[in-house]
Amino acid sequence: MAEVRIIGGSWKRSKLPVADKPGLRPTPDRVRETLFNWLGQDLSGWRVLDAFAGSGALGFEAASRGAAEVLLLERDAELCRSLKASRTRLKAEDRLQVEQADALAWMARCAPARYELVFLDPPFQQELFDAALKAAAPLLVPGGFIYLESPRPLEPAPELGLKAWRQAKAGAVHSQLLQRSG
Repeated sequence: MAEVRIIGGSWKRSKLPVADKPGLRPTPDRVRETLFNWLGQDLSGWRVLDAFAGSGALGFEAASRGAAEVLLLERDAELCRSLKASRTRLKAEDRLQVEQADALAWMARCAPARYELVFLDPPFQQELFDAALKAAAPLLVPGGFIYLESPRPLEPAPELGLKAWRQAKAGAVHSQLLQRSG
């Protein structure tokens, strides 16, 4: 089993296991470093949703940097067990929750304007990008962010109230930070 390391915050250098699963692509260190340079190093008080958690690298990174509440959604039972084991090892039960769920269905049921940050890193081959953006946009507080990884740049539909804030490309991955108007 491979590992990914947390690059900043209170759990800096802690390792997270990465299962060998089809479509699982943990966000590389360099991309996470860029993302948290864009957002700022301190996420104290933020509520964060990692909608397609996989290895949990993004959600654990946010919790390590002070997020008050992080929810990791993952459909795969084995990955959920691994995420929960990492949460226990890091003693993060007070601010990091793991739920086995289909991210799109879960977001459709969630109360609006709940999160400062939503991570969207769906498996590329499933082409869930537009549906995920549509489901996630209402969950943001005004001024909140969606971080999206995709194989190509995406332009969010105007009715979602999202504007491109930052973007980058690393290898075959396009990363975009979108901000909700208001």
